[in-house]
Amino acid sequence: MEVVKARNLIIGKGRPKICVPIVAATREEILDEAGALAGMPVDLAEWRVDWYEDAMDLPKVLETAGMAREILGDTPFLFTFRTEREGGEKAMGAEEYIALNKAAAESGYVDLLDVELFTGDEAVMAVIEHAHRHQVKVIVSSHDFRKTPSREEMLGRMRKMQDLGADIPKIAVMPQLKRDVLTLLEATLEMSEQYAKGPIITMSMAGTGVASRVVGESFGSAVTYGAAGRRSAPGQLDAKELAGVLEVIHEGMENG
Repeated sequence: MEVVKARNLIIGKGRPKICVPIVAATREEILDEAGALAGMPVDLAEWRVDWYEDAMDLPKVLETAGMAREILGDTPFLFTFRTEREGGEKAMGAEEYIALNKAAAESGYVDLLDVELFTGDEAVMAVIEHAHRHQVKVIVSSHDFRKTPSREEMLGRMRKMQDLGADIPKIAVMPQLKRDVLTLLEATLEMSEQYAKGPIITMSMAGTGVASRVVGESFGSAVTYGAAGRRSAPGQLDAKELAGVLEVIHEGMENG
């Protein structure tokens, strides 16, 4: 299975990598949060652009991204505008969404983009092609904040993401029952063992799904999301606590 490299980070090998989102409204707060990550166990920093008060102003977005990039140093930088329909803070039309992601890829500031699957096949492929021309990797994602789809549906989405050219397929779902978490983990294991060409990311959200955020190494999910303050999704654990749990599991698997 191939790995994905972003700066000095190798995704898809060893313990799951910890991604910490930056979720703030003002430029000052965004840059403060970026600076605070220096003392955290962070493998990957995600800027949730939809939280930014000037998210619709492309020059300001790029300027802020450049400032954050400088503060983050060698920490890989994931650029994400999560649309309202998938649990984000703002709505954005497809054309604007595509233009924003293409501009981010061109900027030289970001290492990865998160592009939503349901933007449309042609749009997703166009962003991926553009990003790859600028040496930017792409996570293609799908979020369901209402339910957990069937195992077959989740597998189908991840395989489609891969077919469209995603470097990393990602799926996040909401459990209604404890058994839904098992369905998510079953889909993760089947995808990673039978179909995945590279790393994948999966999670079951909220308190019910928290176990899925720590057992990725066992089932095949290569990245987990932790918080360094405000959470960008329900069920995220504190990054420092998460790092400790992941290390215990990793050592157990290595020595077992």
